[in-house]
Order: sequence, then C-alpha cells, then structure tokens
Amino acid sequence: MADEFSTQPPWVEIFRSDRQAQIQDAALVLAAVEIDYRVHRPQTVPPGPWSLLVEPHNQEIGHQQLVEFWEENSKPPITPIHISTVDTGWWGVIGYLAVIWSVPNLAQFTSVDLRDAGILDAGLIAQGEVWRIVTALTLHADFGHILSNTVFGSLFGLFASRYLGSGCAWLVIVLASMAANYTNAFIHPDGFRSLGASTASFAALGLAPTVLWRKGVFKHQDWRRALAPVFAAVCMLAYMGFGGERTDIGAHVFGFGFGALAGYFVAPLNFHAMGPALQQKLGIAALSIILFSWSIALK
Repeated sequence: MADEFSTQPPWVEIFRSDRQAQIQDAALVLAAVEIDYRVHRPQTVPPGPWSLLVEPHNQEIGHQQLVEFWEENSKPPITPIHISTVDTGWWGVIGYLAVIWSVPNLAQFTSVDLRDAGILDAGLIAQGEVWRIVTALTLHADFGHILSNTVFGSLFGLFASRYLGSGCAWLVIVLASMAANYTNAFIHPDGFRSLGASTASFAALGLAPTVLWRKGVFKHQDWRRALAPVFAAVCMLAYMGFGGERTDIGAHVFGFGFGALAGYFVAPLNFHAMGPALQQKLGIAALSIILFSWSIALK
C-alpha cells in the first residue's frame, strides 16, 4: 500500500514505475543503505504510476545506489566453462592398482630383497642408482600403507584420468613423481630412505585441479573463485599430507608441486583429440618406465 503523506517538499521523487514490484525492489535498496524513503501513488482513476521519494539531501546518493543496483543486476549470470571428460578413468586406476599390488608378489619369484633393491635411498641415488625414484613408488611399508595409497591414489588418479585421459594422466603422474622423488632425495642427507605411492597420489591431486584452472573453469568470476579447484586441492594436501610420525612430508609436497606444475604446462593440450589409440600408447609408456626401472633394480 502507498503511504499517506503530502508529496510537497521536503520529499522528492527519484524513481517512478507502473510496476509495484520494481518500486519495492528499489525501496529495499534504499533501506539497505539506511536512506529514509516514501512510496506514493496518486489516487486517480485509473491510478497513476508508483513513485519512490526521498528527502532532498538524499536525492543524489539514493539515485546513485539505484543506478549501481540496476547495473549490477543487468549483467548476464556468470556460468562456469564446462570441461567435458575424456574417458571414465577406470582403466588408469586398474593399471595403478595392478602395479602397486603386483610388486609385493614379486618376492616369491626372486631372491632379491625388493625393498633394498628399490627403496629411495638418497645416498645411492647420488651415486647413480636413479631407477630408485621409480621403483620406490611401488613399494610399501605395511598393509595399512598400501591400503591408504590404494584408496587415495585411486581417487585422485581417477579424477585426473577423467579430464586428461587414462594414458596421458598416468604418464604425467609417473613423470611428476619421478621429479618429486629425485628432488626429495637431493635435499636430504645420504642416509635418507623413503618408499610408497603417496608421491604419485599427491601428484595426481595437484595435476587435475591445475588443468581445470588453466582451462578456464570459473575464469569469468573473481580470482578467488577462479582458483577454487587449486585452493581445494591445497586444502586436501594440508589436511592429508602432514599427519603421522612416519609421514614423508617432502614426498607429499614435492609430489603435489610437480603434479601442479605438470598440469600447468599440459593443460593447453587437446586431450580429446588424442584418441583411444594414443591414450593407450601413453599408458604403455608409463608402465614401461616402471618395468624398465625394476628390470635394472633386480639385476
């Protein structure tokens, strides 16, 4: 209902509309910034348009607030860019699980101590046994360790595989993990030893969100929303990568870092154009790196 009052000064009109809903929206804008207002409609037949009035000293600021409100609400809604998936990602996960669960069973076919032969040893890597940056990814301290890497490696790897393709994603993950393990060994003294697929798990965690960010998901929104995928991944790293007394923090941080760095550089590639045949070849290349490294270690 319109307020009953005199339309004579000190009240001045700043907006007029035949639609009451528009007047109500404008009135809410003024109320939000604590500008006193009145709504008036001439009692004529037929009734005249609605008017929104303010005191003269509020005329300029009231008009400015309404203009800013209309400009903001006239912008088209911002929607994220849709990045379609390349494949289901399950073939890559199956390959990952086959590797980390098969290696422990190699012990019954060889007299070589697999842990001694393949563990990441900073001193031995410095002496040239660089294959250990790969073989260490497939070794685990105990059942709980391999079970943890099974769950999180599969989860993060599946996410990366869906957007890069299984073959491409796991080749990038292996290469990023190699770089992470080498860096981790380089910064530690000769007696440092480490093992586990968590380096690869965190490389996968850093890879996919960076690719999505580089491809422009939420790029039309403010920088905080544009970086949302990367920020979420960093939160996961902080939550999962620093706990436990036997946790190799360096492996987790470097794995995540090199995974994110790799994602930054591979994101411009057209993963859909690679096709199943090339994806298969890239997956075989990732597996070949692991098999070649173990073939050297077992000698």
